[in-house]
This record gives sequence, C-alpha cells and structure tokens, in this order.
Amino acid sequence: MDKIFLETHDVVKRYANHTALNGVSIKVPEGKVFGLLGPNGAGKTTLIRIINRITVPDSGSVTFNGHPLSVDDICNIGYLPEERGLYKKMRVGEQAIYLARLKGLDKAEAEKRLRQWFDKFGIMPWWGKKLEELSKGMQQKVQFVITVLHRPQLLIFDEPFSGFDPLNAELLKREILELKNEGHTIIFSTHNMSSVEEICDNIALINHSEVVLQGDVNEVRSRFKTDTYRLGLAAGKQLVPVEGIEVTETENKGGETIYTLRKKADMSNAQLLGAVSANNEITSFAECLPSMNEIFIRTVGGDGATEEKAGEDSKQ
Repeated sequence: MDKIFLETHDVVKRYANHTALNGVSIKVPEGKVFGLLGPNGAGKTTLIRIINRITVPDSGSVTFNGHPLSVDDICNIGYLPEERGLYKKMRVGEQAIYLARLKGLDKAEAEKRLRQWFDKFGIMPWWGKKLEELSKGMQQKVQFVITVLHRPQLLIFDEPFSGFDPLNAELLKREILELKNEGHTIIFSTHNMSSVEEICDNIALINHSEVVLQGDVNEVRSRFKTDTYRLGLAAGKQLVPVEGIEVTETENKGGETIYTLRKKADMSNAQLLGAVSANNEITSFAECLPSMNEIFIRTVGGDGATEEKAGEDSKQ
C-alpha cells in the first residue's frame, strides 16, 4: 500500500455567503502524480492555497509527511500557480537567483542549477533579458524552473500547460514524469483530461466544494465501465451473431474489421470470448474503458460551467 505523503481531513473554508470547501478530505500518495480536478469555482484553488499556507481552513486539518502541516514545511513545497507571478521588469537570471535564495539556496548553487535547467530548456540566451521581453511560453518555462529548482518534496502545478504549444507541453510532461521518477510527490491541477490519463496515478474530483470522486485512475475508469468491448476480425470477415451481444459500431482499420460490442451484464468476459470465438477468428480483443473526460462530464454534469470562480478566486 502506498504511503500517504499529504492528507487533508474534513477541510472547510467559507467566504462571506460562499462555502469554498465543505468537508474536503483527500489522500496524496508519496512519489505519485495526483490529479486535482474540477470545474471552475469547485474549490481547487482554495485547497491549493490552504496546502501552501497562503490561507487557513475554518476547520479541518492538513497532514504533511506524517505530521501537521506547519510554516516550516513551506520550504519543501514548490508551487506553480495558474496566474504566473514573476516580475516583468526584472532580468530573468537576476530574479531567478533571487527567488531561489528565498527557498534556501546560496547564490553559487542557485546559479549552477539554473544554468543547467536553462540549457536544458534552451532559454539560456534569455538570461540577461527582462521578463517582459519573453514570450508567454518562455515565461512559463522560467517559472517552472524556479518552482522545481530547490528540489522540494511536494510540487504543485496548477494548469502548467496553459499557453504552451504541443511540443512544449510534451516537454513539460516529460519533465513532470522525470520529477516523479526522482521521488517527488506531485499535485497536478488541470482541465485537460487527456493529460490526466497520461501522467496521473490518482485523482480527486471536486464539485460544488465537495469531493465527489477519488481513487487510482485505472480503478476509477474501471468503476465507470459499460461492459463494452472492441473485437477485431480479419479484414473481410463478418461477425457471426451471438445471443446476448449487441454490435454498436463497425469500422475497418489496419487490415481488421473492428466491432464495438456490448454484452449483457450477467455475461462474464470468458463467456463473451467463448461465444464469439466459437464461430469467428479473433485478431484482437480489448475492453473499452471510458476516458477521464467522459467520467468528468458524467460526474459533474452540465452545472460546472455556471460556477465561474464564484468566491474561490474573488475572495483570495
């Protein structure tokens, strides 16, 4: 069983007449990427701000690496906010060193690590430029580097791919997975559900200020399965009808005829395969699990878009 690195216990936070968080409990496993999901206004940013001790809960608690979260733990957290916060008039290298020293690095070590990261990201030529001279994507690369530079135990990325083209988004995904492989625990907040499937191990979905879904990504997808399968036969072969199995879609792809099937709920996978293989030569077979995007829509429904950051952002 995975060790829990960060845990919130029944966290409540209210602003005037708005409840931003209502009894929120999450468990973030150590050394994993944890997706914090939800529509605008659900409470994600409020929870992230509480974990960073930018604000405090009205009730409930946060446990960090086995002990109550304290101000001393902030040096072991790296936070990349959705709204970037670098100084536009300062030179890139100068402010990067300054911010690294605030996280406890001496000047020599900060410059050494920064130059390694800047070379890796291809932004070394911008070292002496003012931040406002950089493109939005370049600015985001700089802030990402500053976030991870002091090698904190916990990294929090809030919409890290915002504004990135596909190539740079892929670069950042690789770096996030490499940080996980190095042992960092990562909270990853995003609206991009395809990214969740690619990099997250676990998720919590918050809606209307409460956790409505939580667990291992694969387990969550299995929980929402619809007994639907994709079956491949050699091109030109026709599927012999089988009682209890409904064909919902047919397509020709890569030398195969692909059938999408739905079986009766009381039919096992073994029975399905046995019935189909009796009269058909199967070339491929796989269960169709719903995507995280489909699960998000099914769980949240159509009401998420109406919560345009009410209370959560306006009060922070």
